[in-house]
Amino acid sequence: MSVIKYRELKRRYELDGPRKTVEHLSEALRNHDLKPEDFSIRDLAEALIPNGRQWVSELNPADSGAVTLTESFEGVDVTAFMNLTGQLVYSKILESYLSDIFTLSKIVSTIPTRLNGEKIPGTTGIKDANIEIPAGMPYPNMGFSEDYIETPSTTKRGLIVPVTREAVFFDRTHLILSRAAEVGELLALNKEKRIADMITGLSSIYNWKGQSYDTYYAGTGDDPWKNMLVSNELTDVTSVENAISVFSESLDPYTEEPILIEGDTILVMPKKQFTAYEVLRSQEILCVNNVLRTVASPFSRYKIVVNRIAYRQLTKSNPALADDFAKYWYIGNFSKAFAYMENWPITVTQSMSGSEADFSQDIIIRFKASERGTPAVLNPRYVVKCTG
Repeated sequence: MSVIKYRELKRRYELDGPRKTVEHLSEALRNHDLKPEDFSIRDLAEALIPNGRQWVSELNPADSGAVTLTESFEGVDVTAFMNLTGQLVYSKILESYLSDIFTLSKIVSTIPTRLNGEKIPGTTGIKDANIEIPAGMPYPNMGFSEDYIETPSTTKRGLIVPVTREAVFFDRTHLILSRAAEVGELLALNKEKRIADMITGLSSIYNWKGQSYDTYYAGTGDDPWKNMLVSNELTDVTSVENAISVFSESLDPYTEEPILIEGDTILVMPKKQFTAYEVLRSQEILCVNNVLRTVASPFSRYKIVVNRIAYRQLTKSNPALADDFAKYWYIGNFSKAFAYMENWPITVTQSMSGSEADFSQDIIIRFKASERGTPAVLNPRYVVKCTG
């Protein structure tokens, strides 16, 4: 922002008061009319704090004389400056946290919960043959028998962004925003890695009716279900058809009827991303009655997700199998198969001014970012895993 705009900001602050001024700027940030990078932390302090220039100058002990920084804060209303700085930090954290790089977090369901791990009840269906009702006979009830899944305990993760005296005095706005961006990225990356471990099957967290299961089974022997195809590398349309055919073989454990599964997403490793686009987005040219027609691929409705983090997690588990892991791919409805049980989303809170950290570390204000949740497998039958 230019000097003239900061003068206008100061005038608005004097006319409208701190609350309306902060609300106006916060709304502009939320609507992306302004970006955090448009601001100067020092200029904000000078514009939004009464006698702001003097306040900023006193951040330098050499200019404050015998008056201490703590004494200079007394009676000074720094609320607007602190609140707007918090909005800048929050916007930058959220921008990094919601980056398009973290694709897995966006294809699983997010389920708000107030519990630290919970038991989610299910319903047991009745066979189609049992819904015919002879004259005068009662209607059958839809079953609510002992069918449930248990989700893991949630965990809290967070980091603090400090704003020091030097950061304001020397106008290190870029440094503050960089730290905020790193906090959002680290929290999102940690969440993405945990979701990747769940989707790839590295972590076995599916608990059905009090018993733990792996996420994927090849359907041999006593396997409880089939949702894995070995040696089905993604090479052409046949590979996709092989995977989709597994869904038609998935039966409800109570009714023995086919489970109605409609896939919408394919997850591939980076090495196979161009193959996936070639197979799923290819078009066929047909000649019908001497007229050439272009027919879209029947799999064009599938969303293609390429994820480097999933591949990294797989190779970390066994580096010797890196070439094999590069051929892994997954297809299905990920939002029905997997979820992130969320106690609270990314949240930013700020410390009070004049804290102990202010005196002992020259930290004027701190912003704490945190989120709490855990990945959970809802029903693994909705996704098929294929190996090369």
